[in-house]
Amino acid sequence: MDTPDDTLAHEAAHGSRNAFAALLARHYDRLHGLCWRLTGDRAEAEDLTQDICASLPTRLKGWRAEARFTTWLYRVAVNAAHDRRRRAATHARAASGWGAWEINRQAELAEGAALQDWLSAAMSRLPEDLRDTLALTLDEGLTQAETAAILGIPEGTVAWRMSETRKRLRALAQEEESTP
Repeated sequence: MDTPDDTLAHEAAHGSRNAFAALLARHYDRLHGLCWRLTGDRAEAEDLTQDICASLPTRLKGWRAEARFTTWLYRVAVNAAHDRRRRAATHARAASGWGAWEINRQAELAEGAALQDWLSAAMSRLPEDLRDTLALTLDEGLTQAETAAILGIPEGTVAWRMSETRKRLRALAQEEESTP
């Protein structure tokens, strides 16, 4: 085929399938070889080459013939390889970050469950009046006024019970920390 690349590229840019097929037939193997050298992996090179070929009809519309067609095509390949590497690096960072996030989330869940287990065990060691007050204010999220109304005691007594509960829980925690 004696038709110059520039002529084929111009015709392909304007919709000629035959011109496009002729360009691919002429340059596919060299494009694939360049992609292989850019990626270092046969399968990755094949994917990259296919991606470039699939995007060529659209890219050819922007070709201005300022350089030889092969120069332009190689620049397209290099840019596509760079884009692929950036995407792979971004995905790797995201996957790595996701894994770290999940590990931290699992650790927080385990810590929360351990704390809840400790609190349940510690509550069982409290006197009944403190346990009832704590359950209503902490577990049920009621205000001191609501807790006082339910228990039939003054609001100040609820405040004192909560203060007393905090002291006793703190003492229990310190006692457990000092016990080997």
